[in-house]
Amino acid sequence: MEECISVFDMLKIGVGPSSSHTLGPWRAAERFLSELRGNNLLAKTEKIQVDLYGSLSLTGKGHATDLAILLGLSGQDPETIPVDSISKITTQIHTDNVIHLGNEKTIPFFPKSEIIFNKNFLAFHSNGLQFTAFVGDKKTFKATYYSIGGGFVVKEERINAKKKQVLKCAFPFPITKATELLNYSIQENKSISEIVYENEKSMRSEDQIHNELLRIWNTMLECMYIGCHSEGILPGGLHVRRRAFDMHQDLIGLSNYNSPQTWLEQIRKTEVKFRQILKWVSCFALAVNEVNASLGRVVTAPTNGSAGVIPAVLMYYLVIENHQAGEKEIKQFLMVAGEIGSIFKKGATISAAMGGCQAEIGVSSAMAAAALCEVMGGTPSQVLIAAEIAMEHHLGLTCDPVEGLVQIPCIERNSMGAIKAINAAELALATDPKNAKVPLDKVVDTMWQTAKDMNSKYKETSQGGLAIAVNMADC
Repeated sequence: MEECISVFDMLKIGVGPSSSHTLGPWRAAERFLSELRGNNLLAKTEKIQVDLYGSLSLTGKGHATDLAILLGLSGQDPETIPVDSISKITTQIHTDNVIHLGNEKTIPFFPKSEIIFNKNFLAFHSNGLQFTAFVGDKKTFKATYYSIGGGFVVKEERINAKKKQVLKCAFPFPITKATELLNYSIQENKSISEIVYENEKSMRSEDQIHNELLRIWNTMLECMYIGCHSEGILPGGLHVRRRAFDMHQDLIGLSNYNSPQTWLEQIRKTEVKFRQILKWVSCFALAVNEVNASLGRVVTAPTNGSAGVIPAVLMYYLVIENHQAGEKEIKQFLMVAGEIGSIFKKGATISAAMGGCQAEIGVSSAMAAAALCEVMGGTPSQVLIAAEIAMEHHLGLTCDPVEGLVQIPCIERNSMGAIKAINAAELALATDPKNAKVPLDKVVDTMWQTAKDMNSKYKETSQGGLAIAVNMADC
């Protein structure tokens, strides 16, 4: 039986630009510190070496993998670190060539030589990294981790151990496939969000669920707000100009507001012609991923590279479709989105390094489409149809970031995924489930088969597609 995957596993708060290449390595560094402490080795550690493999090596510089490792080894938390301190901390380590390991012990550290970018791939997963601690008397302590997408980090031996035993999920409604989710909804006469809520209650209190879901939404809202009010050039060398600021100014005019919530209320008063709606949704999505590209705080949904789709579609629902919607609908939306994401994670992948961008934008679009369908009155069957439609039209989408940066084509791709999600939800709402031809589970299986067949140069390695057709000189 599958492990329990919570909504809060699929929707994590962290720092950009990448969940697999930034948040994952950051969490791996934290885990390594924890292992050192558990073996009473942290105080004895004299030197650290980090080896990056596969996609982490090939596009790690553009994804700030090395900076994430420095922050993780320094004991910083991606959920709480003031984002304006990131540059100061990492620059100081590079300047002084020392690191305050886990906020406990200062050791020499030379990032340019002790974070090693190996181009070869480890067998288990394309995002591998190995930490080595030198603890005196020529002794070492090593640990290898794999960043498998969405900020999830595993060790190969843990995965292999799972194959040898049956893991029982504590959820009252354990779900691996979409058909199981639908059967529970029919059997219990509950919406999909209600089934998800019952599962979440087996792990945390109702107050905790309420507070955490709203914390996720408020982080999304603040991220959109910051992105819409920040102008200039994105870091990284491609000289990509932020567009959300100009688009937002054109849309909102001289409206008065002083907070993300009052901003939301002002947007509700703007024009709702098709072109304006299209621009608003694009603006929201662009805003999030411009913040993400600047090492800002975002919600991994299900990854950082696709972080703009779900907030853009939820914002569309709140400011365009239902002005009376509030906390109830926000929580409903996020729970459905999280559950659909977990089905893709269990049945396929949410890692672009394993499956191309169909695993990121495709999954996020399916999550958003399903969530929007439910809050707009769709039945459980229609909710799954919405997810299926959204993913069906992302199958085969490659991941080929120019210069390894989560900017081209990644930022624009979020606006496309958001618009597709809205379209998919509308198509599902107009569909009689008995006439549907393609089950969601078949699309999940097809996505995974497509991922396995896809050439590795289109899997976040920057060795094919736009990544080699466009370069710094072109920009």
